[in-house]
Amino acid sequence: MKTTPEHDAKIAKMTFASVYPHYVTKVERKGRTTEELHQVITWLTGFDNQKLQKLIETKATFETFFSTADLNPNAHLITGSICGYRIEEIENPLTKQVRFLDKLVDELAKGRKMEKILRQEQVK
Repeated sequence: MKTTPEHDAKIAKMTFASVYPHYVTKVERKGRTTEELHQVITWLTGFDNQKLQKLIETKATFETFFSTADLNPNAHLITGSICGYRIEEIENPLTKQVRFLDKLVDELAKGRKMEKILRQEQVK
C-alpha cells in the first residue's frame, strides 16, 4: 500500500509531543513501563532521556525528531503491518521511520519480549 503525499506531509508536521502521551498510555495500560518505552525509543533513535524531554518541550515535529536521530542500523529489520501499511513497502523515509516507532510501541504494548523488540542482525 502506497502512502499519499498528503499523508506523508501530515505525519511530517505532527509533533512528537502530541503523540508521546498516547504511547505512554498504550504501554502502561498493557502493564509496561515508561522506562521500557524510553528504552525502545532510545534503541531506535539514539536519544537519551534528556534529549527526548527537550524534543517534547520544544514540540518538535516528526520531521525534526527523525532528522536529529541517529537511526539504529538494525531498524531495517522492523517489518510487518502498522495502520494498514506494510512497513517494508513504505517509500517515504520519514513516514517509514515514524511507522518503525509505532510498530515498536505496539510490540511493547502487546507484551513482546524486549530482546525481540530490540532487533539484532542474525549471525550466520
